[in-house]
Amino acid sequence: MTHLDTLTDAILHTHFVEVEASGRHVHLTEAQARQLFGHGLTAERPLSQPGQFLCRERVALVGPKGRLDRVAVLGPARAEAQVEISLTDARALGIDAPVRLSGDTAGTPGIAIEGPAGRLDLDHGVLAAQRHIHMTPADAARYGLQNGDTVSIQCLSARPLILQGVAVRVSDRFATYVHIDFDEANACGHRRGDLGRILHD
Repeated sequence: MTHLDTLTDAILHTHFVEVEASGRHVHLTEAQARQLFGHGLTAERPLSQPGQFLCRERVALVGPKGRLDRVAVLGPARAEAQVEISLTDARALGIDAPVRLSGDTAGTPGIAIEGPAGRLDLDHGVLAAQRHIHMTPADAARYGLQNGDTVSIQCLSARPLILQGVAVRVSDRFATYVHIDFDEANACGHRRGDLGRILHD
């Protein structure tokens, strides 16, 4: 990378935030992973958020009306299971998944999860993730934002649009990225590396 490329990249990321598309995936507890696979989770590659990784393991989601195979599992293991799907996925499965922030699973529907070594029947935990932006405290301060704020994101993509109601999540454990699901990514013609501009609501 040339000096000019480095400078251009620094300027871009001072005014814009990278937008990532997050596909359907599952979070599991250590015990649930052993129930489904016969062993714990194994890392395949790191994700953009520090300490998070895509696992080698895959599962099937089974709903009242359909089934989705080879669904990604993300690690590390969590204290509670969670299944994040798009609203299109929810319709295919026959599940009325609410739009929620990750971790807000109270009152959400359940689902069956199948792995090579067993089956898990969740009584809750399925949601469609609310569009959100992970931010470091330094970036949040630079943008004048706090944890719990909402902003709009102008997606600079093949089909530009503005996404409203983007939740701001601030932590020193985060890297700064906007996360949208595949329904939203397809709507704006998202490609890897696309940037978005933060608009204050």
